[in-house]
Amino acid sequence: MIDTHAHLDMLEDAAAAVERARAAGVTRILTIGTNDAIGLADAHEHVWAVVGVHPHQASEPFDLDALRPLLAHPKAVAVGEIGLDYFRDYAPHDAQAGLFDAQLDLARDLRKPVVIHTRAADADTLAHLERFDGTVVLHCFSSPHLLPTALERGWYVSFAGNVTYKNAGDLRVAATQVPVDRLLAETDCPYLAPQPVRGKKNEPAFVVHTLAQLAETRGETVAGLREQIDRNASACFGL
Repeated sequence: MIDTHAHLDMLEDAAAAVERARAAGVTRILTIGTNDAIGLADAHEHVWAVVGVHPHQASEPFDLDALRPLLAHPKAVAVGEIGLDYFRDYAPHDAQAGLFDAQLDLARDLRKPVVIHTRAADADTLAHLERFDGTVVLHCFSSPHLLPTALERGWYVSFAGNVTYKNAGDLRVAATQVPVDRLLAETDCPYLAPQPVRGKKNEPAFVVHTLAQLAETRGETVAGLREQIDRNASACFGL
């Protein structure tokens, strides 16, 4: 099993979390960040890095040229998480847009997938992605009205622990509509612990609960869906 989106640097003991994940059958983890993500990927054989600048940091000084050597690392598999967030609104919208476009251009140049964060900004997110023809992952999918575009363009759709919540019926319906070869699962840890462990700090081992919910919702076996999601992640990220 793979956790396609974790923030290992936000956990108190990343090494211990990686070991607990392996004990739970989660043998591959993609961690998000910049230098910290590369460091964690270097430190752990079965951890890979997704490298990018989050929209929350759009108003902070950052040399995007510094991303190029990080993304050249053999364990850097995607650009992300990038996008727009008008819900928290930690950065001006124009700054977010400029950062988003610059990183889309970088991903295009490097032929890397992009991992997309969008919150309360879906229309603008789609407008920016209109000119990007590479591989797209909609991370922590929570906007069912984006699904028609995602299906039309062959994007990957990744579900996190919130798909297990009692009030997330719309996400579970969306999960039944995603083609099986475009489905991914993640924790987005330390956030969004799945329902069976809600109240705890989320970690990669807990992605098994999201997998179980997706399998039940879709009427598939856990073992079969686990193998399919592993194949999907390998194809998407070149693992």
